[in-house]
Amino acid sequence: MKKQIPNLITLGNLLCGVLAAYCAANDRLHLAALLICLGILLDFFDGMTARLLGVSSPIGKELDSLADVVTSGVAPGFIVFKMIQQCAPAGSAFQWIALVALLIPLFAAYRLAKFNLDTRQSHSFLGLPVPSNALIWVGLALSLGTATFDPIAHQSWFVVAVIAVSLLTDILMVSELPMFSLKFNFKDLTWRTNSIPYIFLIGCALIIALTRHWFAISIIILWYILFSFLTRNRQHA
Repeated sequence: MKKQIPNLITLGNLLCGVLAAYCAANDRLHLAALLICLGILLDFFDGMTARLLGVSSPIGKELDSLADVVTSGVAPGFIVFKMIQQCAPAGSAFQWIALVALLIPLFAAYRLAKFNLDTRQSHSFLGLPVPSNALIWVGLALSLGTATFDPIAHQSWFVVAVIAVSLLTDILMVSELPMFSLKFNFKDLTWRTNSIPYIFLIGCALIIALTRHWFAISIIILWYILFSFLTRNRQHA
C-alpha cells in the first residue's frame, strides 16, 4: 500500500484535470482554474511523497506525465478556447481562430514526452514547464468577470494578445531555452550567489503590489519567461 500512496495523489491530480476540463467546457472558468491549481499542488506533493517514502517507480513517472497532460494541458486549452470565445465579438473570425487554443495540450504532451527522456534538467529547466504555462491561463480565468479586468478583456487587442501568447508559450514549452531554478544556495545566501532568484522574487513582489489582482499570476509567469531569457548566458556559465 505504501507504494501506491504517491500514485493515488497523482490520480487526484488527474481527477482535478478531468473535472477542470469539464467545467471549462461548460463555461465555469473560475472553477476550472481553481481545480487546475489544486491539481498542480497535488503534482508537487506526489513526487515529494515518493521521495520521502522511497517508493519512486517508472509507473509513477509515466502516470505523473499523463496527469500533467490533462491538468496542465487539456484543461488550460479548454480555458483559453472558451476565454477567446467569451471575449471576442460575436460572429467575428476570432470565434474560429479560438481553435488554436487546442494546440496547448498537443505541445504539452510533446514536451512531457521529449523531456522525460532528457537528463539535463537536474538543477534547472529547458523550455517552459507545462504547469507554469497552465498558470498563465489560470490567472486570466480567475480575473474574468471582475470589474477591474472585464473592460480590458473585451477589447479586440486583448483577444489577439491571448492568441499570440498562446502560440508563443506553445513554442517555448518544446524549446530548449534555459529556465532558471528558484532553488537557493542555503549554504551561502549572499546576493552574489543567489542574485537571480532574489531579483526574480523582487520583481514578483512589485507585480503583486502594483496589480493586487488575480492576473498577477499570469504576469509573474511572463516575467519568469522574460527573466530566463535575459539571464540565459549566466545560466550556461
